[in-house]
Amino acid sequence: MHFTQNAIPNYLRFTIIIALFWGLSATAQEKPGPSAEELAKANNPLADMTAFNIHNYYRPKLNEMPDGLSNTNWYRFARPTGKILWRLSVPLELRANGTASRSGLGDLDLFGAYLTVTTPKLTFGFGPSASFPTASKDELGSGKYTLGAAVVAFAVPSPQFQYGALVIWRTSIGGDADRSKVNFLALQPFYFWQLGKGLYFRGAPIIPIDLETGNYHVPLGLGIGKVVKMSGTVFNFFIEPQYSVLVEGPGQPIFQLFTAVNMQF
Repeated sequence: MHFTQNAIPNYLRFTIIIALFWGLSATAQEKPGPSAEELAKANNPLADMTAFNIHNYYRPKLNEMPDGLSNTNWYRFARPTGKILWRLSVPLELRANGTASRSGLGDLDLFGAYLTVTTPKLTFGFGPSASFPTASKDELGSGKYTLGAAVVAFAVPSPQFQYGALVIWRTSIGGDADRSKVNFLALQPFYFWQLGKGLYFRGAPIIPIDLETGNYHVPLGLGIGKVVKMSGTVFNFFIEPQYSVLVEGPGQPIFQLFTAVNMQF
């Protein structure tokens, strides 16, 4: 499937869908609404619940690419098995520069977190992280099998504030010998300020660092979200603009819009 430059704004439909869900949630009869525990777990990446998330990163402005933009839809499924939380992520990618574009499946991502601390105030886990060269086109993936480790922590010092961080490192261990080696580090701080009735301010920017090329970007994020409970499922809707204060390398996003709906069952 190919897209022209004129068709790319259709990816903003995801943001419109989020806004519509938000409007529906505001008028829904929340009986009962999310409990204090459910509100605390709604943004916890290590919550011991089955979850399905749809995340969208729309990047209309890329460094050193005046006519470039990109879009990624992540479909993530998480499920605990004992003390291990598994998370599988499937990306659909779009890369465009002027009238030239490529779109399709990206590289699958798998993370298994062994939960060493699971208290109401602190959750901590670590484990292996891997990706697989499933991209439908060369431009949409690395062409490499990668393996590494991830560490994540989530703290709840009070009902109003939660914060934490995720660190992932991976390197290539096989794949297409003609493709560049992968040596990748990602840092993601996250912070949440609860305003009451499920409404909250948030930020969860990802700082990706290519240790092979030295390319990176450092975004700052500040958005707003809403947590509601409907038919026994906890929904978490949010919109978060992110602006990169430091950028190095072509194709790195200068601005991106992060929108999502998370569901916990």
